[in-house]
Amino acid sequence: MAARLIPFLMNTIRIGDCCFGGLKFCLIAGPCVLENQSIAFTVAEHIKKLTDSLGIGYIFKGSFDKANRSSIKSFRGPGLEDGLNLLALIKKNIGVPVLTDVHCVSQVAPVSEVVDIIQIPAFLCRQTDLLTSAAKTGKPVNVKKGQFMAPWEMENIIEKLTVSGCKKILLTERGTSFGYNNLVVDFRSLPIMRSYGWPVIFDGTHSVQQPGSLGGSSGGNREFVSHLCRAAVAVGCDGIFLEVHPEPEKALSDASNMIALSSLEDMLQQLLQLWNVVKTMEDKHD
Repeated sequence: MAARLIPFLMNTIRIGDCCFGGLKFCLIAGPCVLENQSIAFTVAEHIKKLTDSLGIGYIFKGSFDKANRSSIKSFRGPGLEDGLNLLALIKKNIGVPVLTDVHCVSQVAPVSEVVDIIQIPAFLCRQTDLLTSAAKTGKPVNVKKGQFMAPWEMENIIEKLTVSGCKKILLTERGTSFGYNNLVVDFRSLPIMRSYGWPVIFDGTHSVQQPGSLGGSSGGNREFVSHLCRAAVAVGCDGIFLEVHPEPEKALSDASNMIALSSLEDMLQQLLQLWNVVKTMEDKHD
């Protein structure tokens, strides 16, 4: 199926100090999995101060359960109850909106009582019952495009959500399977998905992942994260998604592709400069 870009009216989605689809650069960031309260608060506090100083909108992300780990021996997270309690503490004490993912319909209702955005994982992006349940909560829903899907297939997912009552949709690009244990980003996907009228986020850290490449876990190439994020902003996206950790090498999940908290400031400064150039060009074009 050939993609066809047509003029569209972009929906804007306001969550906290973020405005996806607007002129403000927005960041969704946090550790891959909620390992413990100390790490989660360290990450949230650091990024909140940094984004406030740069004028960037910020949403904290963290998973209470990584249900798709390569090995049954891998750390999955604190679980639903403890994970939601931690997210609620971060939301209250740090003053940031929070996002987490759901893996089955039974998780949707309790998650919706705490988070500001419900995320549908890439592997589950076509699960109709999960999508419709998330849509019916009235919460914004962020759907990660499956590694196995073409960008124009996301139009069907948008229809599932909108028919079920969802009025705030985010779509996230996170790379496409490219042979065994490798992902590649086709940047055409950003304008294609944006042509459907909903904001598109670029996931810089999962896009450099090498799924299952280490046998019992996934590998990755974090050295390419900043390059791909700059490309995504230049092509045109509505926000960046990053997984960040104080000591990525010691992380209990996605250790190979998460970026260090200490490297985030330089990256965001570069992306913000590029973002402002791109938005100026878009204004002139309009």
